[in-house]
Amino acid sequence: MRLVLLSGGSGKRLWPLSNDTRSKQFLKVLENNNLEKQSMVQRVWGQLKNVGLAESSVIATSKMQRDMIHSQVGVGVPLIIEPERRDTFPAIALAASYLYSEQGVSEDETVVVLPVDPYVEDNFFEKVKELEKVLIDSEADLVLVGVKPTYPSSKYGYIVPKEMDETDSFITVNHFTEKPSEEKAQTLIDMNALWNCGVFAFKLKYLIDILHKKGIPTKYEQLELEYKNLPKISFDYEVVEKANHIVALPYEGYWKDLGTWNTLTEEMATSKIGKGVLSEDSVNTHLINELDIPVTVLGTKDIVVAASPDGILVADKASSPKIKELIGGFDQPPMYEERIWGWSRVLDYAKYEDGNEMVTKRICIHKGKNSSYHFHNLRDEVWTIVRGEGELALDDHITRVKAGDIIHLPAGKKHGIKALSELEFVEVQTGFGISDEDFTRLYFEWDEVINHFTRSKSKVIL
Repeated sequence: MRLVLLSGGSGKRLWPLSNDTRSKQFLKVLENNNLEKQSMVQRVWGQLKNVGLAESSVIATSKMQRDMIHSQVGVGVPLIIEPERRDTFPAIALAASYLYSEQGVSEDETVVVLPVDPYVEDNFFEKVKELEKVLIDSEADLVLVGVKPTYPSSKYGYIVPKEMDETDSFITVNHFTEKPSEEKAQTLIDMNALWNCGVFAFKLKYLIDILHKKGIPTKYEQLELEYKNLPKISFDYEVVEKANHIVALPYEGYWKDLGTWNTLTEEMATSKIGKGVLSEDSVNTHLINELDIPVTVLGTKDIVVAASPDGILVADKASSPKIKELIGGFDQPPMYEERIWGWSRVLDYAKYEDGNEMVTKRICIHKGKNSSYHFHNLRDEVWTIVRGEGELALDDHITRVKAGDIIHLPAGKKHGIKALSELEFVEVQTGFGISDEDFTRLYFEWDEVINHFTRSKSKVIL
């Protein structure tokens, strides 16, 4: 059995902490058994290790989330990178082609697809292990995991069964109902309907045959090249709704989608994270502050206050799910990013009358980590080292830098830096058309940089 974990999201539902590069699954607001802050993806990956499923798992994600995943769960986690964001059908098709043509997985292998961020106990993944047997026993096209509802929720989709055979461990699916009213949800629960938690299994051959019929390449490299031509459509619409025989495996344990501020705060171990004060007479109120300035909350009830470099949210918890629609028109780039080497935070941005732009960032590189060795075509940079020591690679030499040093990097100048101790610097970018796309990377690993300078007999001062 192979597992494909889908890691996507536009970072809107938990704004302002989430953004395009840091979707909800990466927010470190939960706690592990050691009382350390952890994210949803860290929690789930740890659970997969606990039940012995991590070795057979891959994560399908976008280029923008690659560094975040590697930073949080390690560089050894196998990733399938979408060339661009499409939807769940293209993403799962790409993953299937990778398993089929790159890893040589048998067509008879069971493939389980699940979100990267369900909030569950370990026994949920023990239930996932049963999907392979159910797929064989039922001879179904697809097997889903359905959660037994604990209340009539209008937030979830429902799996509506045909009459259940008491001798079977699974139900045959009649149809699906998306996010009904609470009144309708109660009617569905009375019909033994289950919450659809987005977990399903199929034989690899089933999806490969669908790709063949649609004229979609099953070779990974070819599909990568043609990915932009795939329809932007969900797997539910393109595959699930057209399947002839679907069954569902009921699960009666704890399951929750922490996709909104009101559900996420219910599972947080503390009511305050970051700098600030939450008064004792505040009731069911949470403060999450990533800024360096204090936030004070007095005498509130059922409120969430979240502050980050991307913005500030003050919301009634019951109304917080509406945030995605309200900020749909926002078009600012992420102001905070976690990277495999550390993090960066935008401090200031300006665009002048002549079209020239200025971006100021605060950047931290963790001890022993390094940036890539690269250059820019359109912008100049000035770095001011404010903390720590590092090795700086420039066009023709490597030298030491420390707090107080200022480095000028005109457009075209090749550069990279490695932190010998925790290293922080302020980076000021100036130029026309400043963009994250203006990047030509030459080397990623620092050993490659050293070897390059050694081969070229450049000057190395260490």
